[in-house]
Amino acid sequence: MKRHAGWVIAAPATLAVIIFLVLPVAATIGTTFGDPDGLFAAYADFFNSGFRRNVLWRTLEISLITTAISLFVGFLTAYVVAKSPGRLKSLLIIAAVFPLLTGVVVRSFAWLIMLGKNGILNNFLVAIGVTNEPLSMLYTQGAVIAAMVYLFVPLTILTLVGVLENIPEDVVQASASLGATPAATFRQVILPLAVPGLIVGAVLVFTGSFTAYATPQLVGGERQMVMGTLMYQRAMVSFDWVGASTIAAIMVVLTITVVLAMSRMARRLNPMAT
Repeated sequence: MKRHAGWVIAAPATLAVIIFLVLPVAATIGTTFGDPDGLFAAYADFFNSGFRRNVLWRTLEISLITTAISLFVGFLTAYVVAKSPGRLKSLLIIAAVFPLLTGVVVRSFAWLIMLGKNGILNNFLVAIGVTNEPLSMLYTQGAVIAAMVYLFVPLTILTLVGVLENIPEDVVQASASLGATPAATFRQVILPLAVPGLIVGAVLVFTGSFTAYATPQLVGGERQMVMGTLMYQRAMVSFDWVGASTIAAIMVVLTITVVLAMSRMARRLNPMAT
């Protein structure tokens, strides 16, 4: 009985996941194979459209750039937080978590105020003489990436702080005592040991940014349509449920593929992996 206790305890949660997650996703994907023109006709229709291919590529590009910037900024910030003394560390963690207490829509609206033609940034640039007229910063890919990085950097920081705190200080000191420069110690000791946290952060940021809807819709608009906004348009505007299900299936497959690739990369780069 003790041998099967873990399975018994996990059974309710597993059943709930199957009923409320696996089965609905499977049913959604199943509807994409019922086209009378062929089993994969819905997918052929998607990839034969240059507009939809561009939306897919734009979404991947935004997600990958957002992930890279978030990891870079989050890693540096988390390293500073991890090396800070107790009280300062607590304050820095609170500052990192604070944006998460505000809803995604509210934080996205803040970027409308920041980047609008009469927004804070444009008024500042005009005031200091950098430009004579307001710049068009909203509804651009750069604006979407900036807003997405702002959304996901706190998650990256929280993911990496614990990992960096658990790196033994004597390992770092041993590297320095053996003649390694600070840059070499960082590259050969700290960075490899932080790989698990980096991969977890990358997965969180990529999946969140790849499936985002509210922020790209508010900051990017129709000019910077991504897969999430395209799926909403197909389902709620065009009432093309098969087309929306096809987009959802492609997003699921691509997300799983990227997560598996990141996991494989983690096993290769992590020196502690067996």
